[in-house]
Amino acid sequence: MQAVAVESVSTMSSSEELLAIAKKRLYPNYKPASIVLQRGRGSEVFDVEGRRWLDLCAGVAVCSVGHAHPKLARAIAEQAARLLHVSNYFYNEENVLLAQELCDKSGFSRAFFCNSGAEANEALFKLARRHFHARGEVGRTRFVAFDNAFHGRTMGAVSLTGTPKYREGFGGVEGVSHVRYGDLEAVEARMGADVAAILVEPVQGEGGVLPAPPGFLEGLRALADRHGALLLVDEVQTGIGRLGRWFGFQASSVRPDAIALAKGLGGGFPIGAMLTTEELSGALPSGTHGSTFGGNPLASAAARAVLRILDEEELVAGARRKGAFLSERLLALAAELPAVCEGERGEGLLRGLVLKQGYVVRDILPKLVDAGVLLTAAGERVLRFSPPLVVTEAELDEGVAAVRRVLASLPA
Repeated sequence: MQAVAVESVSTMSSSEELLAIAKKRLYPNYKPASIVLQRGRGSEVFDVEGRRWLDLCAGVAVCSVGHAHPKLARAIAEQAARLLHVSNYFYNEENVLLAQELCDKSGFSRAFFCNSGAEANEALFKLARRHFHARGEVGRTRFVAFDNAFHGRTMGAVSLTGTPKYREGFGGVEGVSHVRYGDLEAVEARMGADVAAILVEPVQGEGGVLPAPPGFLEGLRALADRHGALLLVDEVQTGIGRLGRWFGFQASSVRPDAIALAKGLGGGFPIGAMLTTEELSGALPSGTHGSTFGGNPLASAAARAVLRILDEEELVAGARRKGAFLSERLLALAAELPAVCEGERGEGLLRGLVLKQGYVVRDILPKLVDAGVLLTAAGERVLRFSPPLVVTEAELDEGVAAVRRVLASLPA
């Protein structure tokens, strides 16, 4: 066979060269912006030529303590030099301590670890069905979930997701009923003796940054109890301080039966978790569910470092304060541009600027990249702000000013 000369990728440093490789070699299921990021610092990211962007999406609410936080970087490096992985045939120190810390903060009794939010929601799905199977209620398998919800891309998680386009061409797992978010009467109409659980987000992130109406979680808890079902809460995007409290459900009086965590928990390092009450500790006995990498020492050390940073730098309370500041700025922007903007909504540092009907956020995002700010879409016409919790008010002002310039330039 004739040898083929291949230029070393490590010698390529320009965005143009890297984009050419990306378009040839990466599977084209995404449509990323045409920039190649290389490093970050706090709420800033830089490409291979050193161009700077203000990151107000944080990897979709993942980089909770910002980019290259020295304490998180040090914890990962030190743990990598000690122990990376041992499998779940053995305990490891970091994972045991992380489980204790999460239970202390949440009030739950048990923690199961995996690698992502989709896996955490998949675990919730299996937990609920297996719980009732073990009790002899084999017909109790149906879930009530919500229109516009997003729970992940695995077959179970995408079946729970309330946006049909995510299931198109894949089908899904049977036994999920979707109803309108915030509508307790619609939920009650779908309840029955075959319902294993209700799954809900405290704020619908992907669905448009929609906070739960007052009393909604309490109403779901009452319906679940009345019908003998579980109440499960997807805290993948809302947990770990983003809403200005440790967990989204804590704004209510509700105690869920289990929750799913991921995203901000690792600060950028992949980790997911399911937290449950003690009553559900026997639902998934040995051999019924697992994750090869779940709870590995490196991910656990990263998550423990994130929890420490959030405490030491008071970033949870900061998310509440800075979220109120961002809300004021977005409301002022909406008032300035009433032909483009409908309003603002959200909680803490998960906020959405709602555009008027006819504007499509995904068409606007490239213009924002050109203006030096990174945001994401939530639904068709909501600009989602989910910055690192270390973001400053000056950076939020900078970001809103850039958004104002872009939106003001749009044709009617």
